[in-house]
Amino acid sequence: MKSFSKCFTGIIICLMFIIGCQDVADELAGKKPDDAKTLDITFVAKSSSNPVFLSARVGAEAAAKDLSEKHSMYDVQLHWRTPVDEDPNEQAQKIMNAVSDGTHAIIVSCSDDSILTSAINEAVNKGVEVMTFDSDAPNSKRFAFYGPNDEKIGESVMNELAGLIGESGQVAILGGNQNAPNLQKRMKGIREAAKKYNNIEIVGEFYHAENAEDAAEIVLKINAEYPNLKGWAMVGGWPFFSETLMDKMEPNEIKIVAVDALPVQLPYLEKGIVDVLFGQPTFRWGKVTVEKVVDKIYYEEEVPVNNEMKLIRVSIENMGGWSRQLRAWGYEGIPDKYLIM
Repeated sequence: MKSFSKCFTGIIICLMFIIGCQDVADELAGKKPDDAKTLDITFVAKSSSNPVFLSARVGAEAAAKDLSEKHSMYDVQLHWRTPVDEDPNEQAQKIMNAVSDGTHAIIVSCSDDSILTSAINEAVNKGVEVMTFDSDAPNSKRFAFYGPNDEKIGESVMNELAGLIGESGQVAILGGNQNAPNLQKRMKGIREAAKKYNNIEIVGEFYHAENAEDAAEIVLKINAEYPNLKGWAMVGGWPFFSETLMDKMEPNEIKIVAVDALPVQLPYLEKGIVDVLFGQPTFRWGKVTVEKVVDKIYYEEEVPVNNEMKLIRVSIENMGGWSRQLRAWGYEGIPDKYLIM
């Protein structure tokens, strides 16, 4: 009888060992255990027609994949719910739809915080964690924001342009969506910095739908109306998201400083139509926010409310290094000649 008990116990131990080995093998093979939890994160950027947000999507998807592989008990699923064109009401609707569908968290760049704040608050009241990026809704119940200091960006753009034009002459400001809170802060930074330069005249602030066609049209119109225009301070790089202006503006004729430095914009820098771009590491919009959401939900960590993203000054002198960084972030379509600069 004792021999039978010992034999039976041995069999049980062997079975437990085999099952344990199988669990380890499944984990090593990337197979999730049956009781693994799915963490659904909804990503609502401003518009899917803007390449900066497509880059954020790549970063978010990469983070979701990496975190899923790291945490065997969690499967991080990213759901892209972004309007084709910028529309805060559609963003708000997509947020509410995601809540109804059972999402656990929402990451959003607010086209208009006055509209998005109520949608964010309603989501949070229903138990959904919300984080903002790029463009904040500071009076909402979102738990954190990730993005640049927009007033500092505006100041940097104006100061850079002032140096290029000898601190004297007429300049125009390109403002994008007039209701976007992040862009309004950049505009404020430009205005404040401009006060230091008595010989610089701002001929106007010009707003438009955030796409290449509308932005390019505004630029050409203002160039024609102000033949003595010496520079453009642009809080976004929309006119250079297409080739429209490549053969319609002369190199070095009007000094231009703009935000964003994506592959599609670099030929303008190479040709000398644009002088300086302030590159946003837009890949990190997605990567960092997904990581912060997982920190908040999975680790139950306290995430800082404000998480600042630093911009990078890009000119013809360091365009090669920037191009290689863009490629490392997964960007395609970068000419080889830029990669070896």
